Amino acid sequence: MEKLTPLLWNSNHPRNFWRCQPDFPAEIWAEAIRRALPVLGLPETKDIESVLEWTLGEGQFGPNRYHLGLLHRVYYQFKPLIPRTLIRLLRQMYNGSRGKEFLLNWPIEKRFVQFQWEIIRQGLIISGQNEINFRYFWPEGKNFAFVLTHDIESAKGQRLVPILADMEEALGFRSLFNFVPELYPLDQGLIKDLRQRGFEIGIHGLKHDGKLFNSYNGFSQRAKKINRYLKDFRSTGFRSPLTLRNPAWMQRLEMDYDLSFFDTDPYEPMPGGVMSIWPFTIGHFTELPYTLTQDFVLFNLLGETSPRIWLEKICFLEKYHGMALVNVHPDYSSRGASKQIYESFLQKIKERGGYWHALPGEVASWWKNRADLNNDYSGNDQKIATAKIALNGDDIEITICSEPVNPVLHTKTLLAPLKGSIC
Repeated sequence: MEKLTPLLWNSNHPRNFWRCQPDFPAEIWAEAIRRALPVLGLPETKDIESVLEWTLGEGQFGPNRYHLGLLHRVYYQFKPLIPRTLIRLLRQMYNGSRGKEFLLNWPIEKRFVQFQWEIIRQGLIISGQNEINFRYFWPEGKNFAFVLTHDIESAKGQRLVPILADMEEALGFRSLFNFVPELYPLDQGLIKDLRQRGFEIGIHGLKHDGKLFNSYNGFSQRAKKINRYLKDFRSTGFRSPLTLRNPAWMQRLEMDYDLSFFDTDPYEPMPGGVMSIWPFTIGHFTELPYTLTQDFVLFNLLGETSPRIWLEKICFLEKYHGMALVNVHPDYSSRGASKQIYESFLQKIKERGGYWHALPGEVASWWKNRADLNNDYSGNDQKIATAKIALNGDDIEITICSEPVNPVLHTKTLLAPLKGSIC
């Protein structure tokens, strides 16, 4: 059986996150990281490899964090026989108190974000500089990335896909639809239509039965089939059903990016969180963690009647130039109050502006290209902007220095700091 190893997260060193130009020497990075550790609440003796394993690798949740407990295994064995209304009631009862004993803050966990900010602040202080250039996070100097995804869990959900697709398209958005290859007959006409309209197609496990990670041998056999479907669907991305996950085993999947992790979530079968609001690398693939609460939790477990929690999180993501990625299911958010809340959310985001709206595949490609110092362009021909980090008291201020959009069009210069909306 493959074991978890910090090597899976080592490429996420803060120097690779910030991409300073020119870069700090290694000894400055090491000292800056040491000084920033109190923000995470870790002892100063921790090295960066251990920090990355503790955060991005969810190490703080213990050695069995990627093992599904017996109760959950029994539940998923009998779930197909349980009425959906009873499933909702059981989840409400089980999840009622989970947030109170959770190790992370929810829905906003700030510590890893502030850790990254403190590292670069300390780097400037140690090096005796007031400012330094770096490769900005998103194209066109946008404040944050905005990504829409959908998991289709049943044949009924597949029939309801056009409702969400039409609504998003009418508002100028596009999204990813993840299909389960061996759970319901796939509507190839629907898949073709979605592609032609600019939506992305992904793979959502194999059977959606909660058994994908029951054993390494079983996973390996399913991985072969999943890889074939990824190729047949011309898909580059994957999300595990129920966000069950094992980053070491998932190295067998031939994907460019994954969507099975999240920054913070006490309500999933495997609760936890990577604490990151940006993409990062796990072994050979790019991880795009969802950072906005899933629709079922928001509407069905918490009983929210507005997009309030989503919008409050957007304020945080915008402030720190993160990625707002949400997962909405056609199965139970294509009608009624849930659909109205989701539509209201999209309308408010459109009015808000300041975001880079992209498909997950585009975001993964962008983040990978940003990490390549010899590459100036992403897959959509948008040039990576140079930005400036400057000390501002006990904080830092980020300013776009140049904002190249499409090199064929024009380049324009911004002098004002990026500021988020007043929230």
